[in-house]
Amino acid sequence: MFNQIDWLEQIKYFSLELSSPLAVISAIIDIAIVSYLVYKLMIFVKEIRAWSLLKGVLVIIIVAIVSSLLGLQIMTFLFSNILTFAALSIVVLFQPEIRKVLERLGTSEFTRFFSNTGNDETLKTTAVVEEIVKACKNMSEQYIGALIVIEKETKIGEFMNTGVQMNADVTKELLENIFVPKTPLHDGAVIIRKDKIIAAACLLPLTDNPNLSTELGMRHRGGLGITEVSDCIAVIVSEESGKISYASNGGLVRNLNSDSLRKALLMNLVREKKEKSKLGKIIGKGKKNVE
Repeated sequence: MFNQIDWLEQIKYFSLELSSPLAVISAIIDIAIVSYLVYKLMIFVKEIRAWSLLKGVLVIIIVAIVSSLLGLQIMTFLFSNILTFAALSIVVLFQPEIRKVLERLGTSEFTRFFSNTGNDETLKTTAVVEEIVKACKNMSEQYIGALIVIEKETKIGEFMNTGVQMNADVTKELLENIFVPKTPLHDGAVIIRKDKIIAAACLLPLTDNPNLSTELGMRHRGGLGITEVSDCIAVIVSEESGKISYASNGGLVRNLNSDSLRKALLMNLVREKKEKSKLGKIIGKGKKNVE
């Protein structure tokens, strides 16, 4: 049952609370932080399949509030109980999405900003990108299917463990050999961590996106699926058409050439590392000065 609010008393209370300049500044900071968090949450929620359900929950909340204000006791009781079951349903049905939200909080821009990443790692990442681009270009021309996953902040060891462990340098020759048809490792995904191929022939979760084109096969569904449950990047080469696709954050960009693939990878890997290194270098200098 919703409690009736005495708005005049609330206004009087807040007037007293905000009587000092410090209290006003504190309130502004509080509102700004909450607004930013709600804004980021709404942007993320719109990208996932929970958005339609959450819109329905919002409608139920509005109906429940209106019923309480109008004194409709049966309606208020009914919709209040529906909200309880809806909350439980969201937790059960959308565990992957909730997990993704928590992972993003753990790997937010704020926490990543304090990581010290030097130029050496940036050069290594750029070299890895070039090897991937060259391999995908060659495999595209030869109609060799491939699925390459690049790990970022969220660790995907559970999927690495489904394949054959390698820990080898990333080279276009090795990537091409792995995906040659009828070889032991050509089925499944190659997973890259930093500048190493960690595993091959890995099994990935398949997307359940109902809007996905029927002409896309298991490689595309696996590439999309892994980006829906983590922040990694997937590059797919179609065995049938030879077209190169790029998956990130549950979205798919198709028909890429070497230049556009290189640009997409560098933008999402190298640029982020440079941003992370800015404050890391400052902190590193500060530590040396203290010592």
